[in-house]
Amino acid sequence: MAIHTRALVAAKWLADAIKANKIGPSLRILDTSWYLPKLKRDAKKEFKESHIPGASFFDIDQCCDKTSQFDHMLPTEHEFENYVGKLGIGNETHVVVYDASHFGSFSAPRVWWMFRGFGHNLVSVLDGGLNNWVHEGLPVTAEYSNPEPVEFRASFNRSCVKSYEDVLGNLDSKQFQLVDARSEGRFRGIEPEPRDNTEPGHIPSSISMPFYSFLASSGLELPTEELVEMFREAGVDLAHPLCASCGSGVTACHVALAAHLCGHPGVSVYDGAWSEWYTRATPEHVVSEGKGKCLTGKGDIESCK
Repeated sequence: MAIHTRALVAAKWLADAIKANKIGPSLRILDTSWYLPKLKRDAKKEFKESHIPGASFFDIDQCCDKTSQFDHMLPTEHEFENYVGKLGIGNETHVVVYDASHFGSFSAPRVWWMFRGFGHNLVSVLDGGLNNWVHEGLPVTAEYSNPEPVEFRASFNRSCVKSYEDVLGNLDSKQFQLVDARSEGRFRGIEPEPRDNTEPGHIPSSISMPFYSFLASSGLELPTEELVEMFREAGVDLAHPLCASCGSGVTACHVALAAHLCGHPGVSVYDGAWSEWYTRATPEHVVSEGKGKCLTGKGDIESCK
């Protein structure tokens, strides 16, 4: 397998590429850090203070459908083309994405999945992210220069994303398996959701596989054989269609990445995820060991008390 088609690249490989002055039109690095508001971390500010040499910042809250009521839904082809072209990324550019999460990887698989969804398979996740990079004693910098804009042509793959209607219809048709990447507590309905006016719980028949379970304590992705066993133990058949969900479509992409590493041809993502499902679903379609969704139909926490 050619290096530029690998879903994961090691810190040493990227460090060697930087030393060899390969960063440019043929290789771009993106810091894709994004955090839930409750963490009170400013990803852009952190990037300006410290990032991998040659990296640019990719903001999933800017490269998105800004007309949607839901967070960072996929942008249009044209919006994606414009955004990544300004980052110096063309159709022949190998893109390496990473983030600065303490998990080792949090939002980077989302951007990996986005590139693939828009027809660009020359994209890799930096294994272990910035945390592992620093742990290995590799350099960071505050220096930054804007890359020269280039033309990028996107080709959106509609099958990579599922809508609310797709997931609702699947409750009866069972055409695909649905895996939820949130924590087990949120999935079960016994831990709070990080967003206001949303109670925890899960979509009927979905399977819980928390995103961090795919990562070792070091933040590195688990070996493929362990990932295969994890899917098997969870009851997921990698020979059949698979869709991933989470809170807002970010950590769901860890499921897509892990399944890809196991040889799955392509995991779709429910982009609206639990944020949309809880807002739109009827109470019987919200499975929870806690309060779930009350029968008032108002869809807010106060009315459920």
